[in-house]
Amino acid sequence: MATNTSVRSTQHETFTLERTYDFSPQRVYAAWADQAAKEQWFGGPDGWSNEYRLDFRVGGREYNKTVSPEGKAYIYNAEYHDIVPNERIVYSYTMDCDADRLSVSVSTVELIPAGSKTRLVFTEYDAFLDGRDSQDDRKNGTGALLASLDRALQGVDRR
Repeated sequence: MATNTSVRSTQHETFTLERTYDFSPQRVYAAWADQAAKEQWFGGPDGWSNEYRLDFRVGGREYNKTVSPEGKAYIYNAEYHDIVPNERIVYSYTMDCDADRLSVSVSTVELIPAGSKTRLVFTEYDAFLDGRDSQDDRKNGTGALLASLDRALQGVDRR
């Protein structure tokens, strides 16, 4: 997406995605809370390099740097603000592409029991900076990650 950085802008957007997983809230929560489990579904596409760290606790940080085969680096840097085990996760994060800040976001993951399943409600508030990213791109990317989470829970290859 070409931008003119001499003209600054901020676009505020909110979206919510809901998914139902065939697993308990405890199992879905563990896929977010454990670094090895989260690495199975959270990251860049096949063929991209990935550097990932997770310190899952209130005040803890999460870092994910994915680099495309062409050398473009996308950096996700998060901090956890509220964690209720098996129920809720609230965090904020920045997203950068190389040296450009794309966005600043606040996300909430709610895990709601639905019989033997879990209804996950993901809500995100975004401030997209200088036209470098969009709600459609973020919503599609988050949807792809939630689909990857489902495959990881089912024990299927993440992509």
